[in-house]
Amino acid sequence: MRIGALEGGGTKMVLAVGDETGKIFEQESIPTVSPEETMPRMVDYFRGKNIEALGIATFGPIDVKKESPTYGCVLATPKLIWQGCNFVKPFEDALHIPVGFDTDVNGSCLGEVTYGAAKGLSSVLYYTIGTGVGGGIFVNGKLLHGMLHPEAGHILLNISDKDPGGSVCPFHPNCFEGLCSGPSIQARWGKSAKELADDPEVWELEGDYIAQALVDEVMTLSPQRIILGGGVMHQEQLFPIIRRKFAEYMNGYIKTPELADLDHYIVPASLHDDQGIMGALRLGEIAWEEANQKA
Repeated sequence: MRIGALEGGGTKMVLAVGDETGKIFEQESIPTVSPEETMPRMVDYFRGKNIEALGIATFGPIDVKKESPTYGCVLATPKLIWQGCNFVKPFEDALHIPVGFDTDVNGSCLGEVTYGAAKGLSSVLYYTIGTGVGGGIFVNGKLLHGMLHPEAGHILLNISDKDPGGSVCPFHPNCFEGLCSGPSIQARWGKSAKELADDPEVWELEGDYIAQALVDEVMTLSPQRIILGGGVMHQEQLFPIIRRKFAEYMNGYIKTPELADLDHYIVPASLHDDQGIMGALRLGEIAWEEANQKA
């Protein structure tokens, strides 16, 4: 089947058409400006593409509860002009097809579960660490939702006495995003992550914070695998540091086959940065399946 996929980001929107195998037939990006300008362009892209469903994975917070009067809307995002924008209804009204909707990081997690490094697993944690930090969580075969969706980028960490900077989050003085995102690295050290690639002090601190977050999530969610993506994680020297620090903080408390092999437990994203758009394909397929079950 032909499925539309939309990965919504703060700087660009990625639009694609593919199928249920994860194959992408065509893809393009447009700048994220105002909803008034961006939404019509995205709707027009999918007109005439003969798609049977559409999956949307976008920045949040968003309302993912279908029974809610604000379902499909962007909530109190820092991207102020997008607050209150309904991401779903314009596509439903124009295309008359099922539309799946979730966060960008849940979409990336779903992409890895369906097509990538977590294929065949039922409980998986995906983190993107880049301009922001977000967590996608797949538990017992489903993406995690509750009163909202996971905001795992804002779990609280212990600030290291070796940290010369601190948090850049306007809400929390010691959250994961505030201490580990790309802007945090820039603010702390005065240079971008790429420029600091050869500075071990930078990555020891970064790895320590990431390991703290992963220990907290393992204790809570018990994932079968942890996948780390995003621009900061392109610094692959981080992975050995994270695994070493993770083992130190776990201190042998949990003993499972997975934790005995951290090289295959804490792993990089595997889909060449297409995990989000491929997850959106799966969101569209799920929406189609649900619509046809009801029919």
